[in-house]
Amino acid sequence: MPYENISATISDQSIAEIKGAIAAIHKNLPFLINLTPAERRKRFKMGDKSLAFVRNSVTATQNNSSIVPSNFDIAEFSRDYQFTVDLSEVLGLLEQLNETVDDTLLAVGSESMSSSLLVYDYAKTAARHSPGLKSVADQLGERFKALGRRRTKASDTAA
Repeated sequence: MPYENISATISDQSIAEIKGAIAAIHKNLPFLINLTPAERRKRFKMGDKSLAFVRNSVTATQNNSSIVPSNFDIAEFSRDYQFTVDLSEVLGLLEQLNETVDDTLLAVGSESMSSSLLVYDYAKTAARHSPGLKSVADQLGERFKALGRRRTKASDTAA
C-alpha cells in the first residue's frame, strides 16, 4: 500500500498491550530455545521441499510401520512433524508482522531523517545571522563529522 506520509503515535496503553501480547506469545511457547551460530550451522534447514519429504516420511512410517525398527517412535516422529508445521505457521505470521513493522520503521525513520536534515540546513542558515545558533548548528553537524573524515581518507586513497 503506498503511503504519502506517516503521521501516527502509539499510546502508552497500546505499548503496554503490545508488550502484554508479546509476553503472551512467549508464555504460549515456553519450549522456545536459542541456538548458538555453531549449533545453527550443524542443523538441517527445513524448507518447503524438506517439509514435504518429512510429511511423506511420516506417512510412509504410519502406513508401513514394518520398514522401521521396533524402537523407532513413530508417534513421536509424527508429533515432531506436526510441531514443525505449527511452528512454521506461527513463524510465517511473525515474519509478516516483523516485515510490516520494519517497513513502517524504515519509512518513518526516513521521514524523520529528512526533516532533521531540513532543520540542520535551517540552523546553519540561521546561525549566519542570529547570535547563539552556531552551537545548535554545530551540535546537529556532529552527525556528519565522521563522514567528512571518511571522504578525506577515500580521496587520499584514490590519489
